[in-house]
Amino acid sequence: MTTPEFTSNRDNFCYRHPGRQSFVLCQRCLRTICPECQTQGPVGVICPECMKAQRKAQSPAQRRASRRWRGGAVAMAGRSGRPVVTYALLAVTAVIGLLQLLPRVGGAITDLLLFAAAYIYPDLSGAPFEPWRMLTVLFVHGGFIHLGLNMLALWMLGQILEPMLGRGRYLALYLISGLGGSVAVALLAPGAPTVGASGALFGMMAALLIIGRHLGANVTGILVVLVINFVFGLVVGGISWQAHLGGVVVGALISLIYVRTRRREQRIWQIALLAALTVVLLVVVEFVGRMLLLA
Repeated sequence: MTTPEFTSNRDNFCYRHPGRQSFVLCQRCLRTICPECQTQGPVGVICPECMKAQRKAQSPAQRRASRRWRGGAVAMAGRSGRPVVTYALLAVTAVIGLLQLLPRVGGAITDLLLFAAAYIYPDLSGAPFEPWRMLTVLFVHGGFIHLGLNMLALWMLGQILEPMLGRGRYLALYLISGLGGSVAVALLAPGAPTVGASGALFGMMAALLIIGRHLGANVTGILVVLVINFVFGLVVGGISWQAHLGGVVVGALISLIYVRTRRREQRIWQIALLAALTVVLLVVVEFVGRMLLLA
């Protein structure tokens, strides 16, 4: 790439550093920028001038939120603004949900992945000990409408939370909130089998509420949606409100951990607290659950 035609084309070089070859364009002005001039945006990268203009266009609340959440901290977003974990969860859950609709294998898949307290208390129920069902339950649903509504919620929430938190934190929020939903089902409705990702989704809604409040955003709309969905689960039969409750509580705890340990030097504490929360959930479901069942 040293032909006269190449070197004479200034579009092949950073507009701020003419001696640096690059083929990356700013997503806003479409000028070529080198790695030093690139700032990760929601999609692609942004040059310094466009970033400066974007910051000037922010409202006082947005600037305050940016300082409080990212000031002195490592940005939680991953290298790419695309919510790839959300896409992966959608794909896996959708494939399993479609397999559930097949006449011959659908029932077997549901029976294999659903959750009930019997599978974590085998000596009390006679069922096999299969604790992984506390997470596999997130990938099976009770019908096409149930699947569609949950996947729509996952897509909408994931578009916001995953770029904000980063892939690892986002996945941890999803899975541990789902685990919290299963723990609540085991404690509050031990005789009821359950399916669905509702525990994880309610945890995501709680996290969006907590983090949004921490940023100084107006979270009234999120709170209203959360309350409506929770009350709907209480009123309508056949919906596991216990999973919703467990997901909300655990999701709120995880988001509090995130907002208090968001700096790079606090990463070890963040991981330790998430691990401790997971252990507490497992201890609660084991010992408290046995006490409730034996009472």
